[in-house]
Amino acid sequence: MPGKVILGAQWGDEGKGKFIDIFAGRADLVVRSQGGNNAGHTVVAGGEKYKLQLIPSGILYPACVNVIGPGVVVNPKAVLGEIDGLHEKGVSTDKLFIDARCHCILPWHLELDALSEAEKAKDGTAIGTTKKGIGPTYMDKSERSGVRMHDFVDPDRFETVVREACAYKNRVITGVYGGEPIDADAVVAEYRAYAERLRPYVTDTSLLTWEAVQAGKEVLFEGAQGTLLDLDMGTYPFVTSSHPVAGGCCIGSGVGPTAVRSIMGIFKSYTTRVGEGPFPTELFDDTGDYIRNAGGEFGTVTGRPRRTGWFDAVVARYAVRVNGMTEAVINKIDPLRGLPKLKVCVAYRLKNGETVTELPANFLALDGCEPVYEEFDGFDEDITDCRSFAELPQTVQSYIRELERLIGCPITMLGVGPARDQVIELA
Repeated sequence: MPGKVILGAQWGDEGKGKFIDIFAGRADLVVRSQGGNNAGHTVVAGGEKYKLQLIPSGILYPACVNVIGPGVVVNPKAVLGEIDGLHEKGVSTDKLFIDARCHCILPWHLELDALSEAEKAKDGTAIGTTKKGIGPTYMDKSERSGVRMHDFVDPDRFETVVREACAYKNRVITGVYGGEPIDADAVVAEYRAYAERLRPYVTDTSLLTWEAVQAGKEVLFEGAQGTLLDLDMGTYPFVTSSHPVAGGCCIGSGVGPTAVRSIMGIFKSYTTRVGEGPFPTELFDDTGDYIRNAGGEFGTVTGRPRRTGWFDAVVARYAVRVNGMTEAVINKIDPLRGLPKLKVCVAYRLKNGETVTELPANFLALDGCEPVYEEFDGFDEDITDCRSFAELPQTVQSYIRELERLIGCPITMLGVGPARDQVIELA
């Protein structure tokens, strides 16, 4: 498995955590390379449910080294809360490392995120962010004015960089948005304690990762969010602020693309998304509600109900292409049980009358488009105990084989329930 990437192939929330967890058990080192605590992986292990946001899923395996790479933005308070939660459940974080280059999410980023979204909501242009401060932190990173983790944990620099950044951001908070200024003294007092606790975790994780690759160890690159939320390749502007595509894992972990040997994309057997933006197969009827409730489609981080719709093969083919996927997983097949018919979108009929089978580069073209569907018979059987493809109902087998043909990528695993062992390996 040296250099295996596992990523989301739709708009996130595909159930990546389960499959990342499976392969983390076979890995020597797991790397998280982008995003922040706006992401969430739910893993069920040993009868416990773990909701991981920043910490890689390998943390549940004592022998595994876990890396938060330089492309991740880290909320010090949030990551410490996650560490404490793991300790309460008896999980060690002795093999957790945070890159010194990670940018820190600080109170002004949270405030600016909320103020910006509120301002955009006035004219209907809100993005639907999680208000976790992710975007403003990446903005500072691009502006070259951010606070990096090595600044944050340096006792000689800590107060200076925090006060300077706070003073500048307060001018924006008060002058642009009319908000209340952040109390720099309170931030320094609170966050100094966080810096002290985080200091032992901070190192050069790019070197750790490179050494593992060079030694031929099993390295897993753990994706967050999903392909259609990528800053460049997603449905802009309704995207995240980082790069969830496969190429982003190299930049965000600090190793080159030759470190990657395989790229696995995780799809649901249907489609969901959270927040605003285009969603051609979205369902607004009882079927959409049925899938949402049967699949437990509520955000790991926010608890928000997810928008639900049929599987979109146009989106899926796009994800296969822009990630260079070598294999695919179809997860969460079981929630479709009981539906008389299953649909798959194979093309879009645009407002100008044109029918397209590839995702337009200008996502504004999706406004008002009509999905063109193929229809399949549904299934009533309980498939959660199936452990081979042959055990699945014939209707499910036909559905999976057609998905494989439509997306143009080998399907190597299926998810038929939430537990670690509720999977079918096809190759």
